[in-house]
Amino acid sequence: MSDSSSRDVVIIGGGLTGLSAAFYIRKFYTEKGITPHISVLEQSDTMGGKISTLRKDGFVIEKGPDSFLARKVAMTDLAKEIGLEQELVSQNPESKKTYIVSKGQLHPMPSGLVLGIPTELTPFLRSGLVSPQGKLRALKDFLLPPRREQTDESLGHFIERRLGPEVLENVTEPLLAGIYAGDTRHLSLQATFPQFAEVEREYGSLIRGMMTGRKPVETHTGTKRSAFLTFKGGLQSLITKLTEQLADTNLRVNTAAKSITELQGKYEVKLASGEVLTADEVVITTPAFTAADLLREHVDVRALDAINYVSVANVVLGFDKRDFLAEFDGSGFLVPRKEGRSITACTWTSTKWLHTSPEDRVLLRCYVGRSGEEQNVDLPDEELTKMVLHELKEIMSLQATPLFSEITRLYKSMPQYPVGHLEHIEQLQQELRAKRPGLYVTGAAFKGVGLPDCIKQAKELAEEMAGLHS
Repeated sequence: MSDSSSRDVVIIGGGLTGLSAAFYIRKFYTEKGITPHISVLEQSDTMGGKISTLRKDGFVIEKGPDSFLARKVAMTDLAKEIGLEQELVSQNPESKKTYIVSKGQLHPMPSGLVLGIPTELTPFLRSGLVSPQGKLRALKDFLLPPRREQTDESLGHFIERRLGPEVLENVTEPLLAGIYAGDTRHLSLQATFPQFAEVEREYGSLIRGMMTGRKPVETHTGTKRSAFLTFKGGLQSLITKLTEQLADTNLRVNTAAKSITELQGKYEVKLASGEVLTADEVVITTPAFTAADLLREHVDVRALDAINYVSVANVVLGFDKRDFLAEFDGSGFLVPRKEGRSITACTWTSTKWLHTSPEDRVLLRCYVGRSGEEQNVDLPDEELTKMVLHELKEIMSLQATPLFSEITRLYKSMPQYPVGHLEHIEQLQQELRAKRPGLYVTGAAFKGVGLPDCIKQAKELAEEMAGLHS
């Protein structure tokens, strides 16, 4: 890599990670007196990856992700830097209640649950979600000795070991597995919720530790805010603003990278069109399976090959409010795997996010597909909508006919971190640094699937490239 005052950088993948990497590389290099010439290559016809907002008849409809965790500040930090802070909106405080389906009925999630772990015993013991025997088993957590080994284990095995199978299947699994559309018994604890293992080691009990460590969500200003945030105009506004900020960057859509060749300290990126781009540095931010193909001739990519991806569908339904007999008193419901439903969760979007719908309308968003249950994602639109409405009728007694439905199929969109993931990924990164300096890989497949996780990883990589940390 040259130490000259300019540097050619090619970023493969124009999703949130790729655009954030471009933004921060440009910022940090410029601050160091280096002029970056950045090209971002995106094989689809739009930048932004899975983020896509549709504005229709007064509705704000998210076709991909719909919000992000407020406590992960990388997203709010970026929003401030690009002048979007005023557009941030909080969840409706009246919609804090979440339901879980049990034996076909909606049960309110007991108050005091933090990441699916009870931190207030009375509401948990009163809940109809767990049998008396299941509750007794969960309370054994106070007596069970902590696991001393530092090695990784599956998230499901950990929860079952501490709280028993019933709490796992009825409460924790629908909440935590829903984030990944995964199977907790195959997801890495260290790569998903490492704080659980830390709490067990420190306090000897998961419940006691979560009770002790629980704190209100706070923003930088110290004011309490909802756990989730989004933008008034939808998440797409972040992508729009980012691309505006990158006006002097070469953003190329419908452009796929086919191979990367190392040549005398530089890299040649060959495109599907046959064109070749020369770069001092290459950053890959694609899904793991694409990254593996690009890196296969350079390093051992078994860590990437081990990451399975799950396909899901979002079914968004708009209704006339007059057709609803009752008001929604929460943000929606989750469906445990054991219920055998096609819907994995339903967000009462217009209640949770007041800006998403006209006052006389209602917006619902249903999720279909999870690890091992992806077959319904491919159903024709009409059949998928009919199936979702049938289940809503059974679970919510919904009789209304929708004004419209919007279906988005997100194929191979949810990376599943296997046990040992972080260790294997670190080995890959070390091998890349040693064998191919200037060739980098990052993104949702690595250290977090959430939008703030993607931005954080992109920013940390840009800092590393600019020599801001080792």
